[in-house]
Amino acid sequence: MIENLFILIIIILISYMGYLLRSLSFSGTIAAIFVGMAIYAGYGVKGLILLGVFFATSSFWSKYKAASKSRLEEKLAKGARRDWRQVIANGGGAALFSMLSFIHYDKAWLIGFIVCLASANSDTWASEIGSLSKKNPIDIRSFVRVEKGTSGAISLLGSTAALFGSLIISISSLLLFQLSIIYGVMVFLFGYIGNVLDTLIGAYYQQLYRCNECGIETEKKFHCHSPTKRIKGIAFVDNDMVNFLSGFLAAILAIVVFMLTK
Repeated sequence: MIENLFILIIIILISYMGYLLRSLSFSGTIAAIFVGMAIYAGYGVKGLILLGVFFATSSFWSKYKAASKSRLEEKLAKGARRDWRQVIANGGGAALFSMLSFIHYDKAWLIGFIVCLASANSDTWASEIGSLSKKNPIDIRSFVRVEKGTSGAISLLGSTAALFGSLIISISSLLLFQLSIIYGVMVFLFGYIGNVLDTLIGAYYQQLYRCNECGIETEKKFHCHSPTKRIKGIAFVDNDMVNFLSGFLAAILAIVVFMLTK
């Protein structure tokens, strides 16, 4: 009981530190506390450490050369400070699999849990590091170069960063949960696949708007103090939905492969 209370205090303090460092909004801080509690319930301190690897590295790259990324805020719906929707989009799937493991342990849930974090880390590294590329990314639908920050666009730097983002979670999970090399490779591959799914869903289904005042294409529903016009995508499929779906689908695919090969 005392240990659980101590861990809860640590979760609250770390989440609050994220708020002070402007990595989390107030709502994001509250959501992070609940996600942390859910992950601790299923996978204990090891699960929290793996969550910490994702949060620390993704926050670092979000802050890295932030000034040079400031122009992207005009296109993106949200900035580097995560609100509750972004926290759930990136950590909600992992929390769900952790709670399933708490109810009834199965190694399949562990695979799903890790893949969700690997996918989130892969996508975050791709976005944050890829935006620093000297060349504009290539749109996967038209195969022409588009502005940085465009959903469904890829760059060599971003794709490479995505591989390393998934790899660091895979290696961390090997050390923490003593997974076999085969399962470590599986986590790495499906973590990266989550990033690929994010790109595909973003390209074909994520909503995109055009500002009626300045003409910029953006993810924001309001720009230049006026409503924007939706020109692409499904109304409820925003970036948060894309992030959650891509990680969750990658985890489900990994679980299916795990069940077929165990």
